Amino acid sequence: MFRAFRSEVAAAVESALTALDLPTDDLGVEEPPAEMPATLASSVAFRLASEVGAPPPSVAEDVAAEIDADDYEYVAHVDTQGPYVNFYVSEAYYADTLTAGRDEAYGELPATGKSVVVEHTSANPTGPVHVGRARNPIFGDAVARLLEYAGNDVETHYYVNDAGRQIAVFTWAYETFDESELPEPERDRADYDLVRYYREGNAFLESADEADVAAAEAEIAEIMQGLEAGDEDTYERVATVVDQVLGGMRTSLERLPATFDEFVKETTFIRNGDADEIVARLKESDHAVYEEDAWQLDLSAFDLEKNLVFLRSDDTTLYTTRDLAHHEWKFEHFDEAVTVLGEDHKLQAEQLEAALEILGNDTDQLRQTFYSWVNLPEGGMSTREGTGVDLDDLLDESVQRAREEVEDRLDSRIRNDELDEADIDRIARQVGLGAVRYDIVSKQPTKGITFEWERALDFEAQSAPYVQYVHARCCGIEGEAADAGIEPSADVSVLDSDAELALLEDVARFPVVIERAAADLEPHVVATFAREFAETFNTFYRECSVLNAEDDAVAAARLGLVEAARHTVANALDVLGIEAPESM
Repeated sequence: MFRAFRSEVAAAVESALTALDLPTDDLGVEEPPAEMPATLASSVAFRLASEVGAPPPSVAEDVAAEIDADDYEYVAHVDTQGPYVNFYVSEAYYADTLTAGRDEAYGELPATGKSVVVEHTSANPTGPVHVGRARNPIFGDAVARLLEYAGNDVETHYYVNDAGRQIAVFTWAYETFDESELPEPERDRADYDLVRYYREGNAFLESADEADVAAAEAEIAEIMQGLEAGDEDTYERVATVVDQVLGGMRTSLERLPATFDEFVKETTFIRNGDADEIVARLKESDHAVYEEDAWQLDLSAFDLEKNLVFLRSDDTTLYTTRDLAHHEWKFEHFDEAVTVLGEDHKLQAEQLEAALEILGNDTDQLRQTFYSWVNLPEGGMSTREGTGVDLDDLLDESVQRAREEVEDRLDSRIRNDELDEADIDRIARQVGLGAVRYDIVSKQPTKGITFEWERALDFEAQSAPYVQYVHARCCGIEGEAADAGIEPSADVSVLDSDAELALLEDVARFPVVIERAAADLEPHVVATFAREFAETFNTFYRECSVLNAEDDAVAAARLGLVEAARHTVANALDVLGIEAPESM
């Protein structure tokens, strides 16, 4: 309803300005300062004061005088406060909000008809997922969910790097070293097993004799050239390593959960000839230069100082060359391509976009969003060096700590009468995984995170459990109300307290939060809304009893509001990829 109310306010301001023969290019519709009671306001008087030759408060009064609230369904009345024209919502606004909120799909926007592919994670398949990599799948999965809630037809893709030097090193190491030379794997799973070879290979290349390193590098180069040449035996050798490690990584990611509709291998675009075609087209470009024994793009026309190398002296392509073919494939099959990248890929992303433009693509189809790193208090994390916390360890620890917290907090009556061990296990998993996801996705993506156990598992405000508890509390109220024979209603005429109306207004804002967050690819906006919504609901819970309401009509209406609140918080959590427990 907030979106409809906003449209009515914009129409009212535009109509008033037209009547006053004033420009309508900027209506100034915004949410007013917190101390003002209006739901929306227009600050247009600031802009027009100099043109009219009158102080802003006088201009605001002239604009308000031209608006008849009776012409609009959701505008109750209009007044001014200094330079602001203030708009207040009607009872119809509250009634329609409550009706809409009681739909389980509340918050999902109408279909746009647009197909969107979201590529995220795409971590090199060189070993288990660690916490430093966890921000990409959590943030990327939330972006995909958010775009789906915004009415788009969304697919999620993982772009598998199975053609670069790291994979060639991995394949060589796997075929070279004997398992007896390696330490025991940390877990009985392929990614933990094979990463030992990768680490041993890198250690060898850094410390072995010069002649031994040279021989190893020759074998590694042979693997890379075999891939470029389309040698099937080389593809199979590399796939033996990549597919096993990727399988283990997928197991970790699915725990988050972060799942993918398709895994697109980099070698696809070598094998089908697309990468060679990209090279040929780039060579013909006015931006192509041959320098330092390599073909490059001079991107100075795009204000980029660093050239993009797209073909090495040995005629092997680079990651970005193959990614250009990948992106043209995405443009062919989807209306929009969204890529989630680490901040260290910004230059590469700018080069890729410039190259796509040189190739004649419509880069308006491309949206790239960046996130900063997750570090440990003692420093960074590296799969190659074997430093950092594995995601599996983090999730195991989170669930265990959540279980301990849940057991401590459970009311004895609930624990004894209603929850068995399976219920406690379920709640611990929902809360533990939710705590990890929320701690990461609630931060602005461009801000770095130093991961700390205690903060991630804080069960008070600013955390997932705080929000999840609102959903559990709603379920509890609805269950007790059903036992008492109370049926929910949408009669907002009996809801007039500040706490009730504040909760209704927050319910009404949810769809526009989805709209704004999706427009900017910012799921943390939904996380902030969820936390603030929990605070509003808790005030309502303290002040407005359902079971002990003053009469049946109030009890039924409050129950309807609880139902709308449950759908709102459940779907806000769903956007973030967090489960909504029915009990905690």
